[in-house]
Order: sequence, then structure tokens, then C-alpha cells
Amino acid sequence: MWIDLVKSFIYIALELTILFVIISFLISLLQGYIPYKKIEKKLAGKNRFLAASAAIAFAFITPFCSCSTIPVVVNMLKKKMPFGIVMIFLFASPVLDPTIITIMGVVLGWKVTILYTIVTSIFSVIIGFALEAFGFEKYVKNVVMTGYQDRNNKFNFKLAVKETMDLMKNVYPYLIIGAAIGAIINGLVPTEWISSIFGEDHWWLIPIAAIIGIPLYIRLSSMIPISQILIMKGMALGPVMAMMISSAGASLPEVILLKSIFKKELVVTFVLSVVTMSTISGFIFYLI
Repeated sequence: MWIDLVKSFIYIALELTILFVIISFLISLLQGYIPYKKIEKKLAGKNRFLAASAAIAFAFITPFCSCSTIPVVVNMLKKKMPFGIVMIFLFASPVLDPTIITIMGVVLGWKVTILYTIVTSIFSVIIGFALEAFGFEKYVKNVVMTGYQDRNNKFNFKLAVKETMDLMKNVYPYLIIGAAIGAIINGLVPTEWISSIFGEDHWWLIPIAAIIGIPLYIRLSSMIPISQILIMKGMALGPVMAMMISSAGASLPEVILLKSIFKKELVVTFVLSVVTMSTISGFIFYLI
């Protein structure tokens, strides 16, 4: 049994490692061609649709986890960008990682990945504008922090290698943790048990999975191999996606960091919004 467990871990980890290194390097290589200053102008523009689209695009091209998104959010607020646009980026950035989404497409399938991207993007825009409309901007504290920096050079092979290595240090351990958890679930947890409890069409499993995902602090990179195994074991797609979105969108460390820049009213609303987004998204996957 333990030999099979080790073999399963090596297979999952090796597959994800190859994908991660190749995709991360290509994305880092292309970062120099991304016009960050132009995107910043679009974010602050008067056209709300273009600004929201720019926020989603900016969230997609910045491979940040939920915690590392906070300095960028502070920088955007410091530059007096529209509050709704900043909130769209805050919700979208952790769940729209280009590297992980590509890996998700390979592992979970492109139909699931495309639907995931569309659903999370739409809900990020809706929630961001809703928070602005209800006047939650008044719950932002005054905090000064530096954010991202624009890159001046274009094609830079050495810089791409360095950024890939840096990303490996920050994200790769979570991929390995996810691969290990996935291998353990695959080897030790009975298929019949998962399929009998989580494979049924019980609607209440989706909000439960969304709530469970918040305190877990399982990064999206870790959730990919775990989700793959859970689905293979018979767990329904709705609860899996709900847990994936909530765990990536609002972790406990992020909530603690948000408390330093937001008042408690906005922090609580943020967590409830992530739970709502992940729950409704889970129901969409459940119905489809």
C-alpha cells in the first residue's frame, strides 16, 4: 500500500512540476510585454466597463496568492483608483492565476476551467461594483505601502529564469503539499466513502464546502491535485469547485492582513462575499 502511495505521489508531483516550470517560465518571459502603465490608466478611467475589464486582465496577469495581493490593493487605493475597480481586482486576483489556470485546464479539463474563469470573473465584477454602490469605501483605513513595479525591459531570458525560480520558492511547496494530500486521499481514503457522502446530489454540501474552504488556507495550486483526486474518487464537482474558490479567495492570513487596511465591517462583508461567490459558483457547476 505504501509503495503505491509513494508511486502515486511521485506521478502527481512530477506531472505538476513539469507543467508548473514550463508554464511559469513562459508567462515570466512574456511579462515584459505587458503594458502595466496603460492598464493602470484603464483602471482609473471613466469607462466602467473598460475599467472592470482591465481589473480582470490585471488580476489574470499578476500571479499573486490572496496574501500577496494586499500590497497591490493598498497601492491602488493610495493612487485613488475607483473603489469598485480595486475590489474587483481583490476578488479576482487570487482565483485567476494564469499558471494555475493553465494547469487546471490540463488536469481538470478545459470546459471546467473556462467555466471557472468566466464565473469567477463575473462574480468579481458584480461584488466589486455592489460594494462600491453600497458605500463600503468609507470602511477603508489610511495605509501606505508600496505595490508592484512596472518592468522596463522586454525579452529577458535571465530575468524570466529568476522569476520562475522565485515563483517556485513561493508557490511550488503548496503544489507538492497538494500532490501529497492528493496521493494520500487516492491511496488511503475509500472511493465508496467519498462517493457515498460527497457524490450525492445534496445541495447543502455546496455551502458547507464553501465555508470549510475559508479557514483551510489551501492555495489554488494545492487544490488542483486535491480536486483531481476527489473528483476521481466520486466527489461531486459542485462542492469541489466551491471549496476551491473559497480557499483561494479568502484565507485566514489574508483576512488578518485585510484587517490592517479595512475596518471590520468591510472585512466581514469580504468574507461573506467570497462564501457567496463560491457557493453560487458551486451551484452553477452542480446544475451544469
